[in-house]
Order: sequence, then structure tokens, then C-alpha cells
Amino acid sequence: MRRAAPLLAAVAVVATAAACGGGGRRSIVVYNGQHLELTRAFASAFERSSGISVRLRTNDAVVLADQLLQEGGSSPADVYLSENSPELVNLEEHDVLAPLSPALLRRVPAEDSSPNGKWIGIALRVGSLVYNPKLLQRSQLPVSVLDLAGPQWKGKVAVAPLDSDFPPVVGAVIATKGADAAGEWLAGLKRNAAVYSSAEAVVAAVNRGDVAAGLVNQYYWYRLRREVGAGGMHSTVYYFPRGDVGSVVNIAGAAVVASSKHREDAERFVSFLVSREGQKLIAAGDDFEYPARPGVAPNAALPALDRVAHARLRAGTLGDDREAAELIVRAGFGS
Repeated sequence: MRRAAPLLAAVAVVATAAACGGGGRRSIVVYNGQHLELTRAFASAFERSSGISVRLRTNDAVVLADQLLQEGGSSPADVYLSENSPELVNLEEHDVLAPLSPALLRRVPAEDSSPNGKWIGIALRVGSLVYNPKLLQRSQLPVSVLDLAGPQWKGKVAVAPLDSDFPPVVGAVIATKGADAAGEWLAGLKRNAAVYSSAEAVVAAVNRGDVAAGLVNQYYWYRLRREVGAGGMHSTVYYFPRGDVGSVVNIAGAAVVASSKHREDAERFVSFLVSREGQKLIAAGDDFEYPARPGVAPNAALPALDRVAHARLRAGTLGDDREAAELIVRAGFGS
């Protein structure tokens, strides 16, 4: 996405850079494309346990991936964190990432990490359709995300096509149905959908009753419920059945940058992210992602992952978003 469609990167919201630690202590620089509140919790706990200072440079993961490619071997980054796997795949393809130790990689199922050992999954989210029961009966819900391109969905669905969480869904359609089918689906979706600037805006619109349904990752609904309370929720979450890629599992991951001058400390930080202590920070927070490490229960508000319908694709199969981004722009979502 970041190479083929700079438009998508341009709409990324820049977060404020944060710095932790200081003085003469050992330190690492983390290019943080994850949610800042969660990463601050990781950094604070790691600093306490290791004595190593963590300096965060936070932005959209797409923007940071582009920055790493531009900086090359002169990058100050030691660790890269991303909300979605395609950014990691892209950096791996450009030889920007260092191999991780086999012992570290074994902490997470192989399907949730790089097939070449260059990055590791730290958290999982699931694609979903949020819908407003006053506007849409459960019997009307689609069996497949591809159904949303049909004429019966005209004016009934919302998307955020320039949000960084949308291209992985397109990539999943490409991986399972082919690029031609994905292009046709996007064309139909363009005819039908109300377009919003972010997934947060999509969920809010559905909850207000402005539109019947919206295509987002599930955690956006849970985050809205945290903000407005159960009494303020007028929508619910639906997972596409039968392994449909509308509910593809998205992997957030971490990697050590190959040009890092502090690889040992950088890998120590990545190791902490998938330690039981680190994974419990995901569960204890209000980020509503699933811990990637088996045996660590998610936030109590979430159903167990094996209790909701979802599709699993290996990161290599999902790809690097390049083709997905091209199809999104070709469908007219960038205009």
C-alpha cells in the first residue's frame, strides 16, 4: 500500500512522538505503528524490568514503513511495530528486517509470524461487520463479504477505504478469489458504500443509525462501547461465517531493524512483547486485541477467538498490500 498508493499514506494521522527514559542508560528507538496507549504500557514495563530506555516515534505504520525504506542503513530505528502484517511483509521483502532467534519465534504459532523468521505476531484482530439492528435484521446479514457488492446493499454499508485496516481485507479477497474478483467486488462496493475517513467514524455512524452496517475490525466496536457505555450502544458485531475472509484475522507484529546498532537490546524488547507479562498487558488494557501467544486469555469483554467465526491466512499469503492498494485506487476510492 505504501509504495503503490501514497494517497493512502497521506491520510494517515500523525501521532505525537513520545520519549521514555534518558540519561546515560542504554536505549532503543521504536518506530511505533501500534496503538500508542498499548505501546506506552509495553515500554514502561520493559524499562522497569530491563533498565533499558525505550524512545517511541509514533505514526501510522504505513508512514513509518516508508520512512524506514527511505532511511535505509542510516535509520535510527531499532524496532518496528505494525498494526497489520502487510507492512512487515513489505519491509521483509526489502531486506530491512533482521532474523529473530528460533526460541523467540516459538512463542507464537508459526502462522502468525514471518515464514522466514524476520518478524513475530504480537496481537490479533478479526474483521467484522458492525450493524444497527433497527435498520438491518439479522436474517438480512450477508454470508460473505463479497455480498456487499450486490445491489441490495446500495446505501446500506459504510467503509473507510483509506484506513490502513481496509487493504488487508482486500488482500484476503485477492488471496482467496483472485485479483479480478477483488476488483469487481471493490467496484460494487464503491457503488454501494458510504465512505468515511476512518474505521472509528464508520462504527460511530452505524451506532447513530446513519447507515445500517459497516466493515471494520471488531475492536473498533468494543472501543466505542468502552467510550459511550453499554447503554449508548445501538449496534452489534457480526462475524462472517464459514471461514469467509470478511472476518480475516489481522496480525499486529514486531521486528528488529537490520541496521540497528543495538540488536541484542532490540530483540530483548521484542521478546518482552510476546512474553506472558507482555501479552497480559494486551489483555489487561482497553485495546481489545487478542494476545498472539497461546494460553493468554484476552480482555474479559472479548469472546474467546475460537468462539467467533474467522478466517486465518498466513501472512505470506496475505501479502504486502501493494496489489490491494492499486485495486482500491482503481475502484475510485481515492478520488
